[in-house]
Amino acid sequence: MPGAIDHAKRALRADLRERRALLSDAQRAEAESALTARLHDLVASTGARSISCFLPTTTEPGTRRFIREAVARGIRVLLPITREDGLLDWAVAGTEDEIATGLHGLPEPTGEILNPMALDEVDLLLVPAAAVDRSGMRMGWGRGYFDRTLGSMQKCPPAYAVVFDSEILDEVPRDVHDQPVTGAVTPRRTVVFPLT
Repeated sequence: MPGAIDHAKRALRADLRERRALLSDAQRAEAESALTARLHDLVASTGARSISCFLPTTTEPGTRRFIREAVARGIRVLLPITREDGLLDWAVAGTEDEIATGLHGLPEPTGEILNPMALDEVDLLLVPAAAVDRSGMRMGWGRGYFDRTLGSMQKCPPAYAVVFDSEILDEVPRDVHDQPVTGAVTPRRTVVFPLT
């Protein structure tokens, strides 16, 4: 039986989906351009040589240009592949990658599949989110893939949620399995959250 937290999350996700759907193509292109620069700055400031990122859906903040440019700069980029058991496999992004539709209709790479342990080798995690709050609590889209991933890592590198500017909120509903992030990257700013 869904409780109050589930209902609050469902309502907030619906609102966030609606706001994202209202963005024009020009607004999306402008946001992707600004976000690309912020992500490159974050990679440079952390000294990361191997990172994880994600292929965005049509309404998520655009990361494809950043991924292409990072690969061209010699950064190893791992992209997630969803599994039936709720875990994530990974594939190394290439310059000419084919993209397929994976589980839940998500865009996914078609390269050689690496198991979930491949993530142990990255220096920086860039993860999708519906929203994050000022304490660093991340709210995803409800399938739990990234909460399981972050929660299972023995030595988790810095993890940053990639969201639009309006998706850093004062507070998001949280459940016991929800995992916080180190910071958030938006088209206008990079935020590092206080350690709790």
